[in-house]
Amino acid sequence: MKFLDEAKVYLKSGDGGNGCMSMRREKYVEFGGPDGGDGGRGGDIVFEAVNSLNTLIDFRYRQHFKAPRGEGGKGKNMTGAAGKPLVVKVPVGTQVLDEDKETVLLDLTEEGQRVVHLTGGDGGFGNARFKTSTNQAPRRADPGWPGEEQWVWLRLKLIADAGLVGLPNAGKSTFLSVVSRAKPKIADYPFTTLHPNLGVVTVGEADFVVADIPGLIEGAHEGSGLGDRFLGHIERCGVLLHLIDGTQEDVAGAYRVIREELTAYSGELADKVEVIGLNKVDALTPEERTAKQAELEAASGAEVLCLSGASHEGVDRVLARLLQHIEAARAARAEVNATAGYQP
Repeated sequence: MKFLDEAKVYLKSGDGGNGCMSMRREKYVEFGGPDGGDGGRGGDIVFEAVNSLNTLIDFRYRQHFKAPRGEGGKGKNMTGAAGKPLVVKVPVGTQVLDEDKETVLLDLTEEGQRVVHLTGGDGGFGNARFKTSTNQAPRRADPGWPGEEQWVWLRLKLIADAGLVGLPNAGKSTFLSVVSRAKPKIADYPFTTLHPNLGVVTVGEADFVVADIPGLIEGAHEGSGLGDRFLGHIERCGVLLHLIDGTQEDVAGAYRVIREELTAYSGELADKVEVIGLNKVDALTPEERTAKQAELEAASGAEVLCLSGASHEGVDRVLARLLQHIEAARAARAEVNATAGYQP
C-alpha cells in the first residue's frame, strides 16, 4: 500500500428537501385545507478517526464527497425523510485544514472521534405551515435550503511516542528494524526511506511506538532533498532520538545540521526532549569512539549514548532512556487532562 499523508478533497453537505404544496381531499370530509408537509433535512458531512487506516491513499481515487439531500415533503402533513450523514473515515492523527493549508479546522487525535464538519440544509416548509385565519388555502411551499460546501486539505500526522531524526544513512531504518517488527527498506545509499515508517517497541511490560522519517539534509526547510514535509509526523512525539553516523568525519557538524533544520521548521519541535545516539560504533576503534563521543557531547552539551543497530550494542540502554522520557511525557499529559477535566 502506498503511503500518502496529504490530500485535497471537496465536501458538500446535503440540500434540504422541498416543502410540499398539497390540499386535503377526502371523500365525505366536508372541509379540506392545506396538508403539505415540510421537506427533510439534508445529510451532514461527518469525520471519523479510525485505527484501521494509516494512510490517506484512498483520497487519491475519490476527491468528492456529497451527502444525500433530504426528501421532499408529502401530502397528509408528512415530513420528508432526512438525508443520512456521510461519514468520511480518516486515520487517527488526521488534521482537516482550510484551503489555505494553514488554518486547522479539525484535529482528530483519538480513535472513534466523530465530528460534524458541515451541516445539511434545512428542509423547506410545506403549505400547511402558511395557513392563517385570513389565508386558509395557501399555495406557497418553500424550497429546501442548500447545504454547505468546501474544499479542504487532509494532512496526516502519525501518532508516535518517539521519533527518529538524523542525516541520510544515519542508521535510523536499521535501528527501527532491530527494535521492532517493522521492515523498512535498508540500503547503503541516501534517501532509502522515502516515507515514514512506524514500529511498536516492547521494553519489559511497556510498549511504545517509534516513527522513522526520511533523512534530512542541510537546507531541508527550503526544499532541499525531500524537504521537511515529513517532520509533521514527529510533532506529536514525546521524545526524539537523534542518530549520528559515527563513521563520518564531522559528527558535531552532522548534529548541528539537524538541529538547525528542526529549529527552522518549528521552535516547538526543536524544544522537544532529545536523546542523542552515536550510531555504528561497531565500525570504530575504542580511541575513535571515545574521541567522537567527546566531540559530540561538547557540541550538544548533553550526554551521548553509543550504540550499533547492526551489532545491537547499546540498543537496550537507548530504549530504556527513551521509555523513561515517554513515561514522563505520558504522566504530564495525563495530569493536564485531569486538570482540564478531560476523560479519555
